[in-house]
Formats: sequence, C-alpha cells, structure tokens
Amino acid sequence: MKFTYPFRYVPRPEVQQAAQELIARIDAGEFRPPRYPIDLKAALSEGKMLGVLLTDKGPMYAFSGLVAGCSTLPFFVPPVFDLTRPDGYFKTREEQISAMPRGPEKASASAELQNWIFDNYKVLNALGEELSVREVFARRGITPPSGTGDCAAPKLLNHAYRTFARPLAMGEFWYGASPEGEVREQGRFYPSCTGKCGPLLSFMLEGLDVEPNPLDRDYDGPEQPRIIFEDEAILVVSKPSGMLSVPGRTGALSLLELLRERFGEVHSCHRLDMDTSGIMVFARKLEAKVELERQFASREVVKTYKARLCAGNTPFSHAPKGTIALPLAPDWYDRPRQMVDRENGKLAITRYELLETLPDGELEVLFTPLTGRTHQLRVHAAHKNGLGRPIKGDRLYGSADAGRLFLHARSISFTHPLTGEKLYFED
Repeated sequence: MKFTYPFRYVPRPEVQQAAQELIARIDAGEFRPPRYPIDLKAALSEGKMLGVLLTDKGPMYAFSGLVAGCSTLPFFVPPVFDLTRPDGYFKTREEQISAMPRGPEKASASAELQNWIFDNYKVLNALGEELSVREVFARRGITPPSGTGDCAAPKLLNHAYRTFARPLAMGEFWYGASPEGEVREQGRFYPSCTGKCGPLLSFMLEGLDVEPNPLDRDYDGPEQPRIIFEDEAILVVSKPSGMLSVPGRTGALSLLELLRERFGEVHSCHRLDMDTSGIMVFARKLEAKVELERQFASREVVKTYKARLCAGNTPFSHAPKGTIALPLAPDWYDRPRQMVDRENGKLAITRYELLETLPDGELEVLFTPLTGRTHQLRVHAAHKNGLGRPIKGDRLYGSADAGRLFLHARSISFTHPLTGEKLYFED
C-alpha cells in the first residue's frame, strides 16, 4: 500500500484509531507528574497539532513546536534538532543577541543565528540521503521560513529513518482549543502545511512509494458537465465536483478546455473550487466576458450555494437565518488555506439559512455570499466564529472522508451581457 500523500489525504482507519487512542490517554490523565515532566492535557489545552506515523515497528507520535517549553518528552519522538538546551550554542547566542542594541549588527547576528539553525536541522529521506533544511530549500532557490522542521510530520519521518523503521502511513490532527485565526477542531486531521513542510517533506518522501497528488490527475468521476443554457453569447454549465474550472498548474483537463473543444471561443468569467460542484456561466464573445466580469466585480450577480455541514459535538446553537462577517486573508505558510485575520484580512460576508437538520446531526444549509473571497463559504462554515461546522468532505478545513466536498453552487442570477434580459438559473 502506498504511503500517505501528506498535503491532500484521507487518514487511514488505522491512523485514525492510533490518534483516538492517544487522545483518550491524554484525556484520561496518563501523561502527568510524577511519571511525566508536565501535565500534558493541561499543556495542550490551548491547542496543538499532533502527528501519528505507523511503521513496521509500531506507531510513533510527535507534536509540533514546543509543549510547555519542552522539545523532548517521553513517548514522543525527539525533535530534528534540539534548540532548548540551556547550555547550548543557540540559547547562549540568543541571549547575547537580545542584549545588543537595535541596529545593523543585531540584525546581522540574528540572520547568522537563523542560518546556523537551518544548517543544523538535518533530515533524511527514504534513500538514506541527508540534507540540511537550508540545502533542501536552496534546491528551489528559496529561503526556509522560521520554524521549518519543527512540525510533527518531519519529526516523525526523520525519527523513523534514523531508527530504521519503515513508514507505512501518517496523519496530523489537532488537540485542544481552536485558535482564533485558523480553522482547527480537536480530533480532526489536517494536511501538512505547504510553506514550511512542502519542500521539506517532498525531499523526505523521496524513496517511498507515495500516493499520487489527487490534483495532478484528470477528472475521472461518474458525472459529466451539463449544459443548462446556451446562446450565441453565453453558456451556463453545471460543473461536477473534482473537475477544475479553468486550467491549473498540473495540466489536468479543465471545464473551460472541454467547452472550448466543443464550442470554440469560450471565456471564463468566474471560478468554482475544483471540489465544488454546480452552476457556472461562461462567455462566448469577448464583449460578453467584459460585461459579465463587470457585473461580478460590482456584485450585481447573485449566487446561492447548498452545503451539508458535519455533525457537531454540541447542538447547533445559531439562529436559523443570519449573516456571517469575518475578515479573511491567505495563510502564507499554508497556501491555499485562508485564515481569519482581523488586522490585515478583507471583510467577507455571507448570509446563511438552515434548511434541515438531518437525523445524524448533519445540517443542510443555504449560503448566499455577498462578497467573493477565496474559500469564503468553507471558512465561514468551519470557523468557530462562523457556524463552527465544516462542510462535509472538506479536506482543508474539516473532514476529508466523505468522498467529495458537499458544496454545490445551486443558482445564479445576472443580466444577459448583450440583450439586457434578467436571467436566473438553478441546478
């Protein structure tokens, strides 16, 4: 069986079971003094990403960053490199730099210390090759971000290689309270970050038989695009989940390319995420594209989306109808994820209506976005200050085990770009 592709995956049942067993042991208070240096449950209560790696020698566990100032704890794998030793070079030099007055000398010393860290964080891959973090990123002509190598996944793989254990499957999950900015919920698995872990894990996975990136393959789902309306100026089409709207970096065939094969000149006017299904409008003339894009930019186009939200641990306490307003910004170290950023984010506004509460606790919701931010509905559904329920099948912000994202662009209304007729379509 192929190893987990860490940036877009559904955790295997054995990985989920190992994670739940660890959570149960933490909740039961097994990791606390005097047998343990700290009370792990109390230390993790503010929230921490944990990881589990299944190997031929048994499961291994790791935490990201530090826990209560500790980089090394019993039961968890060690860090790639331990910076916390009081008598170590890092602590000594850090103290010296902190005492320096602000200026070029302090900035230069800080940069030198950071490079020293990147040179001492050395990782292996399955081929037995070893590179420092700085060398891994230099292959791509970029500088590693601060904290690279401290996430759970590289700790796990590095320890497995150094102890001659064969990695079988992996996953990273959240424990503790949800943070203010990111979408995190206890017990849920999340993909590895792309900014810090993207280049690093790509090197560390060399030599393993890894699952292919789902984004790299052409759409092969059972549903095909449907033409809802066509005339000489526009096409209204239903896109299946799993198909790209427009060409991407992977070369996978997109809906736009399929339409051009059939109709010739076709222009995109807006997009849906690959995982989102539903209604889209395309222009068949350049002048129609210009007018439709103007309508989108001026928010004259009205769209609705139907979503199924995951069941929660507590009853849904929000009003049946309401408005969500949260400022969103890209998570620069974990693209394409978005985060709530109250200082630098752009306001995103969504109206919602609860349509039905299903017997299993899942919710059918109708969303009407009043702005058009990236992943707006997905974040507004999942974030604790939104509805607090991720959309079913959301690989980035919630549960990925549903087979598809349960988000469907249900309707769209706009003015015909050439005739001026008011149009409404539903799928």
